[in-house]
Amino acid sequence: MTRNIDRLLDVMARLRNPDGGCPWDLEQTYRSIAPHTIEEAYEVADAIEKDDKVALREELGDLLFQVVYYSQMAREEGLFDFDEVAGVITDKMIRRHPHVFGPEEVKSSDHQTSRWEDHKAAERAAKAAEEGRAPSALEGVIAGLPALTRALKLQNRAARVGFDWTDARDILDKIEEEVRELRAEMDAGSAQERVADELGDLLFALVNLARRLKVEPEAALRGTNAKFERRFHRIEALLSTVGRKPQDATLDEMEALWQQAKREERGEA
Repeated sequence: MTRNIDRLLDVMARLRNPDGGCPWDLEQTYRSIAPHTIEEAYEVADAIEKDDKVALREELGDLLFQVVYYSQMAREEGLFDFDEVAGVITDKMIRRHPHVFGPEEVKSSDHQTSRWEDHKAAERAAKAAEEGRAPSALEGVIAGLPALTRALKLQNRAARVGFDWTDARDILDKIEEEVRELRAEMDAGSAQERVADELGDLLFALVNLARRLKVEPEAALRGTNAKFERRFHRIEALLSTVGRKPQDATLDEMEALWQQAKREERGEA
């Protein structure tokens, strides 16, 4: 019986075949496909957030197709193929898990995380040495990450070499300082760049607090986004019962309905 992965690779090869393939697929490049890959990754995360396992299976397939797509294009260029991609990640996982595939022992999940970072740091240092340059603790934190995620990774890297707050309360003090600085720029009517700079400092400090509290900032913000969406939909529903829309209501009226939605969620209404 033909394995599904082999069927998928064959489908991709036919789509990219100049003789009878799909015109759209033939026009694509690594760069043109990259945005679709990012979108598919977010759709996987969305299915997980919704705990929709049926959707998750489908979205994982879409994400896998992205890997197959790049691999096919690379194969056409004589660079590598899907099997080599699978081989590289397999070798990396074995190398980074010596406690599973070798004699090393780990005592806990936290210990494993520390050892994982040690292995990654050693690989980065080896790569820097090969290229004849000094390694950096921040090396490899790619610029294309979502800003909150990149801030978290930068802070984690800096913390591993001792550049870190010792107490979450100290970060709260820093947040209050950044709020004061932002307020001062706003009160002074400063240029947009200055306001944006101070707002960025505030966001960076908030990510640092999340890190110290062991809260994933992207996940926390997604949760708040969902909460806002849920409560705003409730405002719209309450207004619709009297034949009105949000644009017909005052801010005070909508604030009162927002508080009602909060009470309902808490079982207080």
